Amino acid sequence: MSEKRYILIDEKIEPKGAFDKFKHFIAATFKLDLLVGLKITLKQMLFSKSHTLKYPMQKMQLNARYRGIHRLLKFVESENERCIGCGLCEKICVSNCISMKTSLGEDGRKKVASYTINLSRCVYCGFCADVCPELAIVCGQEYEVASENKILFGTKAEFLTDDKFLKDQTEFEGYGALPKNADSLVKKTPNALTNEDKAETMDINLKGSSDV
Repeated sequence: MSEKRYILIDEKIEPKGAFDKFKHFIAATFKLDLLVGLKITLKQMLFSKSHTLKYPMQKMQLNARYRGIHRLLKFVESENERCIGCGLCEKICVSNCISMKTSLGEDGRKKVASYTINLSRCVYCGFCADVCPELAIVCGQEYEVASENKILFGTKAEFLTDDKFLKDQTEFEGYGALPKNADSLVKKTPNALTNEDKAETMDINLKGSSDV
């Protein structure tokens, strides 16, 4: 068996002299590669809609499910606070940044005396909004949390909806609130499933008795 030998032929010809370099430059320039790139750039610059916002004059419209700075909601009709001071948000917080103090009011009901969130430690996971049984705390759409202080605390007065803005508050909004199709997402209870099983059993028995 004869031995095969392969010879590498370098087809790249290096320009020799100034004139050859000039010709190589002209050929590379007018191969339309540069013009194709310029065409794409000019098309995007002149005929496409700009996606750049002139911040801070213009601000991005965020989705209602965005997890931003927290908000404490009130009932729109009665203007009472939704928070019942159960402390579930404080217990579930993975960053240990929520602190609340409660006391008994004159009517014997628990009331929230103070509520603070360390925004510099918060990871905005939304667990506090998910676990809240009264939909009292939700994640809002405010995302500007830059501060000169390393420790940035938010108080109850800052999170709570102001009375003068209460008329503009949507009853259920923000991350942690119920979606519009919440009813269709509710799973059946064990009792409902048991009743369905009983109904199916009765149908089978009725069919069996009719066959006999």
